[in-house]
Amino acid sequence: MTQATQTLTTSTAATLKALKCRECGTEYELKATHVCEFCFGPLEVTYDYNALRRMVTRETIAAGPNSIWRYRSFLPVATDNVIDVGTGMTPLVRSNRLARRLGLNKLYIKNDAVNMPTLSFKDRVVSVALTRARELGFSTVSCASTGNLANSTAAIAAYAGLDCCVFIPSDLEAGKVLGTLVYGPRVMAVQGNYDQVNRLCSEIANTYGWGFVNINLRPYYSEGSKTLGYEVAEQLGWQLPDHIVAPLASGSLFTKIYKGFQDFIKVGLVDEKPVRFSGAQAEGCSPIAQAYREGRDFVTPVKPNTIAKSIAIGNPADGVYAIDIARKTNGNIESVTDAEIIEGMKLLAETEGIFTETAGGTTVAVLKKLVEAGKIDPDETTVVYITGNGLKTQEAIHGYINQPLTIEPKLDSFERALERSQTLDRLEWQQVLV
Repeated sequence: MTQATQTLTTSTAATLKALKCRECGTEYELKATHVCEFCFGPLEVTYDYNALRRMVTRETIAAGPNSIWRYRSFLPVATDNVIDVGTGMTPLVRSNRLARRLGLNKLYIKNDAVNMPTLSFKDRVVSVALTRARELGFSTVSCASTGNLANSTAAIAAYAGLDCCVFIPSDLEAGKVLGTLVYGPRVMAVQGNYDQVNRLCSEIANTYGWGFVNINLRPYYSEGSKTLGYEVAEQLGWQLPDHIVAPLASGSLFTKIYKGFQDFIKVGLVDEKPVRFSGAQAEGCSPIAQAYREGRDFVTPVKPNTIAKSIAIGNPADGVYAIDIARKTNGNIESVTDAEIIEGMKLLAETEGIFTETAGGTTVAVLKKLVEAGKIDPDETTVVYITGNGLKTQEAIHGYINQPLTIEPKLDSFERALERSQTLDRLEWQQVLV
């Protein structure tokens, strides 16, 4: 037994119990493993909720750090020496102008476009995964990524002093590639889509023994997404919302927000109430939405073809679990076109001053679609999750927004340009009214 394992065994006895297969229920030690040996189902961390109920109160959480680590007792780490780079506690914005535009009365935006340190929700899962990787004795960490995860893994590994090698599809947006390279990791750009990258990484994880945050460390990594549920409950005054809308890639984020709400109910931090869960996908990669529409309990893999690359996972690992949650909570799963995604990005920016990436555009577009279909009650407290920053996917809106007006450094030149722009504005409004 290594020193790391000895420390782990002693210090997690109060809350962590085991890894447990979500399909057959077989339990495993808290090691770097993610698949059941008997049925090949995914493994998930289990906790001692009786111990948590005795240990945690609203007051102890509020007294904690202003980051995800205020919820450390609910996260799968053994140590108090966590990797804390200020991740989490992002704004829950009460929407006014977007809500009015859509006809909603109680709309909130959970804005992880400003999450630290790399401006996406992936900073949450990576902070947890790398803390756990360090506990388990890994010195090299890695990931298969559509961009945001590579940014987070590289940045937080640099902060923690861990060697890092990340794998991405070779056609990623330039901002996401640059946002990884700047931290100095080894970056492997694979000529293939995300699912091909992920298969390669599974082989490498088995061969080299590295800590892949979303492969052999996946049970720990995925738990970080629960903090998006915890924070919303706390920021709403220790209450659950009525309805949430979130993007779907692998489906893990969706299922973990649900688990986060359930955790707080189990230990008495919030009152139990029904929360509807609705998911958003791009039509060019919508295997979960397709299965949901067709009433299937299985997901058929697809080949991604969409501008929403950060959620373009053709073979989603948690797709069937996301479908189950949407159905049992009376939610929905919808998809939107690339054109609607661009309009969703513009709509959020123009109404709330939030520049989101394509995943956020997808979520806003689906929110709009659900409202227009009468699937969101205007008086529901609805939370829409924005998971990444638009500065990373600027290519998506090139050609779809206005250009600067070039003028001479003279007053009359400015006035002519102002008149032209006002005329164009009036024409655009006339077109909208028609």
